[in-house]
Amino acid sequence: MNAKRAKGIRSGSFFCAALLAIAVSVGACHAPQRVTLTLSIAASVKDAILGAEAAYQRDHAAIEFRNNFGSSGTLAREIEEGAPVNAFISAASRPMDDLESKGLVVPGTRRNLLRNSLVLIAPLNSSLRDFQGLADPSVRLIALGDPASVPAGQYGRQTLTALHLLDRLNKKIVMGGDVRQVLTYVETGNADAGIVYTTDAQSSSRVRIVAVAPDSSHDAIVYPAAVVKASQDGAVARDFINYLGTPEAQAIFVKHGFTMATP
Repeated sequence: MNAKRAKGIRSGSFFCAALLAIAVSVGACHAPQRVTLTLSIAASVKDAILGAEAAYQRDHAAIEFRNNFGSSGTLAREIEEGAPVNAFISAASRPMDDLESKGLVVPGTRRNLLRNSLVLIAPLNSSLRDFQGLADPSVRLIALGDPASVPAGQYGRQTLTALHLLDRLNKKIVMGGDVRQVLTYVETGNADAGIVYTTDAQSSSRVRIVAVAPDSSHDAIVYPAAVVKASQDGAVARDFINYLGTPEAQAIFVKHGFTMATP
């Protein structure tokens, strides 16, 4: 190979390499920036929100989710203490009210997303027929979310009070850290009955719904959502919260037993 031809090959190789470097650089410039949204979410929304996130990611491939599921009261306290959270979905208005009153959520981003109902559940082989049956000696333990931090426990306590049962049942009640733990207590037979949301009961094949709590026996079960003020990606979090109110997301929630809250 003569020197002139070798020089031409080297020049061509250099030119191709330069073009490749430019293409990679341009591609990198236009590649969507990956964003991780950290969400604090009431445990009772777990199955539905995972479905909504998967649907959202189909059109927002650069978005990843880091979920923290738990009792609404505990999650709200963590946000007050500075937990790095982008958005909060609560199973009751009060935890969100507390954060809002302290200026910890972004004004204008709060929206009521969902509604739910409260039910009494028991193992499949239980003979329990209604709330009044909880006073029977055959019912030894009743699982209830801790009213100090679990909205389902607060609603359950209100219901038992309205039905004039709480004083008679106090010694039978075992507290759960969140509504999913209450469900597990009943599924495993560690409790003879429990009070959970309809959506939790419907998610399990190991319990049956004994009775539905009258709406008049407890506060309205509403799930508010909002962007947390300390969020580093507030615009992205706001877009996701808005997406949860779209027909596509609503269909996912309804599939899991929720009803949609009126604006």
